[in-house]
Amino acid sequence: MKLRAVFLTLLFCGISSFVRGEGHTPPPKNDWSFKSPIGTFDRAALQRGFQVYKEVCSTCHSMNLVSYRNLRDLGFSHGEVKAIAKQYQVPTLNDEGESITRPAESQDAFVSPYPNEKAARAANNGAYPPDLSLIVKARNGGADYVKALLVGFKEPPAGVTLNPGMHYNVYFQGNQIAMAEPLKEGLVTYTDGTKATVEQMADDVVTFLSWAAEPEMEARKRLGIKVLIYLSVFSVMMYFALRRVRRHIK
Repeated sequence: MKLRAVFLTLLFCGISSFVRGEGHTPPPKNDWSFKSPIGTFDRAALQRGFQVYKEVCSTCHSMNLVSYRNLRDLGFSHGEVKAIAKQYQVPTLNDEGESITRPAESQDAFVSPYPNEKAARAANNGAYPPDLSLIVKARNGGADYVKALLVGFKEPPAGVTLNPGMHYNVYFQGNQIAMAEPLKEGLVTYTDGTKATVEQMADDVVTFLSWAAEPEMEARKRLGIKVLIYLSVFSVMMYFALRRVRRHIK
């Protein structure tokens, strides 16, 4: 019995440590424009966020579930989307079955920075950069965690030794992450003139990634509001109808 009690205690402590996520700081909460029941995506932030992804994140991370035509939802015109797509080359085959490339078109998915996983790992010291299409939904803490991760790179505290090729991050599990700090002050030049601080770039790219994870969110919320209005009106009508029926029954 004593051994069983000791075993259960150790097991509970281990599970508790895992659940608490010891070794990292919980991400702070942010006031995202899209988080409220009637919240929407800021179109200017979405376009800036795409610019950050395009110029910074896309050098390592793919977004295989997003097509260039989806950028119309961000406020880009049809011509702008075609111009963006043409900047990339898509592998294909010619009539003789030989491997060639062609300019990407609106219907193509975002072009991956690497041809395969082995190439991605070879370029990143063995680490495989995750696809970012659903990253906000795939991580506990969602948008708050992803933003915290982007701004959480610090010098390791005294007494902490990093493994080779690793970087210290306050919010990452275990505090050691293979990804180097991606954002630096003024790293991009926003086309709308917004100052590109690390905080601003993190806000914008996380807004873009949140849209990529849930592109139907705004339509779903609009439908939900219509349903609530309909149900409210229907409930009032049913209330007065039942009152009238009961009056006749009496």
